[in-house]
Amino acid sequence: MAKVTTVFVCQSCGASYPKWNGKCEACNEWNTLVEETQGAPGGLAMPPAGKKRKAGAMTFDHLGADIPQQPRLSTNIPELDRVFGGGPAPSSAVLIGGDPGIGKSTLLLQAAASLADQGIDVVYVSGEEAVAQVQGRAQRLGVGNSPVKLASETDLRTILEALKTERPKVAVIDSVQTMWSDSLDAAPGSVGQVRACAQELTRYAKKNDCVMILVGHVTKDGQIAGPRVMEHMVDAVFYFEGERGHQYRILRAVKNRFGPTDEIGVFEMSENGLHGALDPSQLFLGGEDESVPGRAVFAAMEGSRPVLAEVQGLAGPQALGSPRRSVVGWDSPRLAMLLAVFETQCGLAFGARDVYLSVAGGYRISEPAGDLAAAAALASSAFDKPVPEASVFFGEVSLSGAIRSVGRMDSRLKEAARLGFERAFVPPGSPSNIDGMVIHEVSKLEDLLKALQNEAE
Repeated sequence: MAKVTTVFVCQSCGASYPKWNGKCEACNEWNTLVEETQGAPGGLAMPPAGKKRKAGAMTFDHLGADIPQQPRLSTNIPELDRVFGGGPAPSSAVLIGGDPGIGKSTLLLQAAASLADQGIDVVYVSGEEAVAQVQGRAQRLGVGNSPVKLASETDLRTILEALKTERPKVAVIDSVQTMWSDSLDAAPGSVGQVRACAQELTRYAKKNDCVMILVGHVTKDGQIAGPRVMEHMVDAVFYFEGERGHQYRILRAVKNRFGPTDEIGVFEMSENGLHGALDPSQLFLGGEDESVPGRAVFAAMEGSRPVLAEVQGLAGPQALGSPRRSVVGWDSPRLAMLLAVFETQCGLAFGARDVYLSVAGGYRISEPAGDLAAAAALASSAFDKPVPEASVFFGEVSLSGAIRSVGRMDSRLKEAARLGFERAFVPPGSPSNIDGMVIHEVSKLEDLLKALQNEAE
């Protein structure tokens, strides 16, 4: 009989240790080690003693062999298909994570209903809700009559047997953290169970020409819970983001073997579910009076899509104690760098003042091109003078104060012109033939401050 051993596995990063420690040496988290039984790789049961498992035959194909490619499926939800790279690809495994209540189950139920209405066999397995609860949500979303096959189950073996019987083209598992395999002596949601269940479901998708969509919980840091290896197993990893106080949601691709990895889909939440946003830029523009100081519009790029977002800055009066630095939707280290460049290269000191920087609508700026817009918002607040009307900004600020060029400047300017903006403050080398726009090339941060002061006079 095989010897049963136990290890202590970190529930944060998946590292294992032979004995318990208060602190995980791999991720430096405290009290995250849980005792688990060490089984076979992938959670598979070991063969009985004295019996050898016969290896299966493996075939090889030439790299240039003519293998027919199956067409992608279409969910008829343009924003969702955009993130997939044209629609879900057969024989693929997709992991979707997001905060509780953000709308993951709602979006996937709508997608499953749309696929089923096209005659595609779709199975929806919920490990968190009863069938009646899923049916009630479907009725509220107006998709209650779609031929989606529903089930409520958490036993992995039972689910795999049902999938082999039904042989669906699309399977939704909500969520992978609730699944458990009887070959592992560990609680559902533990690192070992999540790894084993994700591997078995992914293997089924590859061998049976099925699109496997797994829903994953996220930690307090916004990362998908479970071992990091789970994200390496699947073909695509999407994050569903947004603020509950806002009606929009963003589906962001961080890994995609069948499409772009920097694409986003923008959705609006309504009483009838999630719908694709017709004009995403309008969602992130505050709509406030342009004469208010501390406001600048940033022309961002999300994948192949230009998006305009409003950056708001506030430089408070001199603080008696330690000045505060508060950032929403931007990186705190970049704000510290920008304030240092202001003081060193431009002589504009923020050291004793409270500084607040926020991106309107809950949008998050993740590219360096937002430096110039943030600088314009902060300078406008410090001077107590608004930026020129109908202006957009983009460009990266270096430590020397120089403004560096960014990618896809032509697309950014065309989107701004489409929305009625009349001027743009951009790095050198930007297109200058955009109809209806006045282009101001800014080579240094000091030049931006002079331009803002001259426009305000």
